[in-house]
Amino acid sequence: MVSASELEAALDFVRARAAGSAEGIFGPDSITWRIDREAIIFLGAGRALLLQLAHPWIATAVAEHSRTFADPIGRFHRTFDVMFTMVFGSLDTALAAARHLHRRHATIVGRLPEAIGPFERGSPYRANEIAALRWVHATLVETALMVHDMILPPLSVEERERYWGESQLFGALFGLKPTDLPADWASFVAYNQAMTESDTLSVTDTARDVAGQIFAGGRPWLRVPRWYQALSAELLPDRIRTGFGFAFDERDRKAAERALTRIRRVYSAIPTGLRYVGPYHEAQARLKGRPRLDWTTRCLNRVWIGRPQLGDRWNI
Repeated sequence: MVSASELEAALDFVRARAAGSAEGIFGPDSITWRIDREAIIFLGAGRALLLQLAHPWIATAVAEHSRTFADPIGRFHRTFDVMFTMVFGSLDTALAAARHLHRRHATIVGRLPEAIGPFERGSPYRANEIAALRWVHATLVETALMVHDMILPPLSVEERERYWGESQLFGALFGLKPTDLPADWASFVAYNQAMTESDTLSVTDTARDVAGQIFAGGRPWLRVPRWYQALSAELLPDRIRTGFGFAFDERDRKAAERALTRIRRVYSAIPTGLRYVGPYHEAQARLKGRPRLDWTTRCLNRVWIGRPQLGDRWNI
């Protein structure tokens, strides 16, 4: 478990290495800003979520503690609000978001209703447990880079190593120490491979039910497009895709390929004012001493985080 005191020690580690008070944890010269500012990161949200649900602790926690089904849009906004505040917020707001997430995770505890993989029926799960946090962190880091490199020029070997170094700071915002994470990019790749091959990731009926409800959208007008579900399935390791019961036939493969072809063709031509996410524009405005955001940034923020501005929910 990551205790409150251990989180504070991790945040001291972050504070000592942060780019600056206004720049936040990573700053404008970071690979993290370069990747996470791109709207295409949403293409990987389905994959990251499915990989998380493949862990029985996480699937059970989502089913028993999340408001995803009653408020899917609100869940989307809350998730991206926390993540974007950590990445693009000022140092103080990023640390406040980390504390908020830890407090929320501290309430998510329970016991598995069934035996699955290496876990016995009735065994406890806790959202602030290091192994669970490490897996969630890994799905976010790996998927963001995977999607970036599918659409935009891929990172070099050196840039990947730098990205992983920054990702260790991101992990510290969850309370993870450097020793809790792989030492370098090659070790991170090996960790992900080992996880996808291990029975720690065992897709339960609960996970399949949660995934089905999420992709169904909860309401007719929220239904996830077929191409997006197909792309999410295609990006999964074979064993996990099979576990979720995705047929992924030739029609699905072609739908995913057509979507990627269209996105690659038009994405780089989109003006950066629309292509980059609102929280990135807000961060740039902050660095230029412009606390009052323009109309476009406020609108983009509403799309991504459900509010016109980062930080105003953290009470700092």
